[in-house]
Amino acid sequence: MINETDMKHLRRCVELAETALEKGDEPFGSVLVSAAGELLFEDHNHVAGGDHTQHPEFAIARWAANNLSLEERSRATVYTSGEHCPMCAAAHGMVGLGRIVYASSSKQLAGWRSEMGAASSRVRNLSIQEVIKETTVDGPVPELAERVHQLHQRLHATSR
Repeated sequence: MINETDMKHLRRCVELAETALEKGDEPFGSVLVSAAGELLFEDHNHVAGGDHTQHPEFAIARWAANNLSLEERSRATVYTSGEHCPMCAAAHGMVGLGRIVYASSSKQLAGWRSEMGAASSRVRNLSIQEVIKETTVDGPVPELAERVHQLHQRLHATSR
């Protein structure tokens, strides 16, 4: 379940999502934390340039594969403002990362996008558990999901 340490890291993810939005990108942010609680890596979305694979969760998977042992990866936690898309969930599973904690779900995002009249994604809306197995997943967190919702509303308002 979600504890205060989780909340601290999730709040950082939402801050990173806001940074992405302020830089003209989609509002997503993620951090990787070691089993000992050390912040290892953080990033936000970089898709505004046209490469829609530049998600922070995918960057975390690449960084972890290059910098951590399989044991360290399996014990690390990925925190993210929004539930992994299928591409990021697959990357997470392929490199053997551990627990995932997210503030808002992909189902919530799809609903928000529909409410705002935004185009739906060409990628199927699958939960993390539908893409990878044997991974502990916690989320969404209602009080932070609402903050993420507000960021997506701001994105939609500026993209009209």
